[in-house]
Amino acid sequence: MNRSSPQAAHSARGLFITGTDTGVGKTLVAVSLVRALVHHGLRVSVLKPIASGSEHTAEGLRNSDALALAAAANVAASYDEINPYCFEPPISPHIAADEAGISVDRDRIKHNFDAMAARSDVVIVEGAGGWYAPISTTHSMADLPRLMGIPAVLVVGLRLGCLNHAQLSRRAIEADGVAFAGWIGNAVDPALERASENLATLRERLGREPLALFPHAPDDRAAVVAGNAAARALSLVSV
Repeated sequence: MNRSSPQAAHSARGLFITGTDTGVGKTLVAVSLVRALVHHGLRVSVLKPIASGSEHTAEGLRNSDALALAAAANVAASYDEINPYCFEPPISPHIAADEAGISVDRDRIKHNFDAMAARSDVVIVEGAGGWYAPISTTHSMADLPRLMGIPAVLVVGLRLGCLNHAQLSRRAIEADGVAFAGWIGNAVDPALERASENLATLRERLGREPLALFPHAPDDRAAVVAGNAAARALSLVSV
């Protein structure tokens, strides 16, 4: 990895997992990728900057996606480091933050990322919703990978409408000056008609092969296989 500058180090050691929409399997992909990297001996941190849809626990509000990421990682971190902004209602983060009277501080998120990058080989960052999901009245998820200086991986939920959503998302990622590291297909709709034809169109329109393809509701073994494929395709592991 190029460690000639802090920015280069972060670019080499971080990935932002975004999706074509909410409910397309970002957490499944992120957790599978983390497990693959840990299996290959890398020190892996995770970050879920903002999460809505959480439950009250004895320790405070906890989000299931953030907890799943934390359980897969092998670099110790507090819950607040991993998920600095956690909101109870399952609504858009900017609305949840406004209702809670909280202003999302991007500098706090950047600080958490930098601290994790300093003690890890890789930091996997999972967004919420799609690329332009708002996090405040003026900012969106798209601002976070640009702030961190890391590339984005696009999770494409393979269902009707994904061709349009995938192309728009890729164009938005690149238009915002964020490197497009590739895409991963997740078969969220097992009844998708002409699935192979849709995949062929995605390959053509996105200009590259998928980093990995996740089957519908994969068991642990299938998720591990797909996670390993993504890690290899991203050149994060050599075998």
